[in-house]
Amino acid sequence: MDLHFDWSLMGAPLLAGLLVASTHVLLGRRVLERGIIFIDLTIAQVAALGVILAGLHGDEGGLATQFAAAAAALAAAALLTWTERRFRHLQEALIGSLYVLSASVAVLLLAHDPHGSEHMQELLAGQILWVGYGQLWPVAILYALLLALWFALLRTRPAGFYFLFALAITASVQLVGVYLVFATLILPAIATAGMGEKRGLAAGYALAGAAYGLGLWLSVPFDLPAGPAIVCVLAGLTFLTAVMRGVMAR
Repeated sequence: MDLHFDWSLMGAPLLAGLLVASTHVLLGRRVLERGIIFIDLTIAQVAALGVILAGLHGDEGGLATQFAAAAAALAAAALLTWTERRFRHLQEALIGSLYVLSASVAVLLLAHDPHGSEHMQELLAGQILWVGYGQLWPVAILYALLLALWFALLRTRPAGFYFLFALAITASVQLVGVYLVFATLILPAIATAGMGEKRGLAAGYALAGAAYGLGLWLSVPFDLPAGPAIVCVLAGLTFLTAVMRGVMAR
């Protein structure tokens, strides 16, 4: 069994993970602070629904798919911005309801597709090992623009938060899948809860980077699906971090 880290195979997937972490660790802390934990899973599922709709119309992974996913995610963001203003006390319940609805519609759309279950599995667990460097440049440019917008204009505006969130998740779902999107947003935020902004971000980025690297490293020699392997490693590191923080706080 070869346990060395094969950069030719895992370099692009690792870079994809680090790109996703660059926005999601930051946004995850805001999600936890606002108490809207399932918004990431919901918008990721809605973006995946956009991908499915584009696929049913004959566009697999093309420009139309990107627009469909972005349009679906932005529509969900606009809806949730409106519900937060009108029904703040119901916001978390509405977010969960939107997730269930979008997931159910996706299942119905793929019900008669002979490859439907396989396609759904790819959207949920992702295909991070098959990401190439050519896919990363547009995402890197998008994330750089979104981060610049966040720090310059949007960090204090709820509508801006949902807008940025939707665009970031649209790109990441197609790179790493719904499970990794949710894990990268929430688990580092849980592990670093209560830390100051700069220290918490630094620790969250380190945790996410270590999880992506270790998860990819383990997935190849043991022939494991990379996405779920990274999620499990990230969950384990989050637990260890919480234990260590608890011991040090005594």
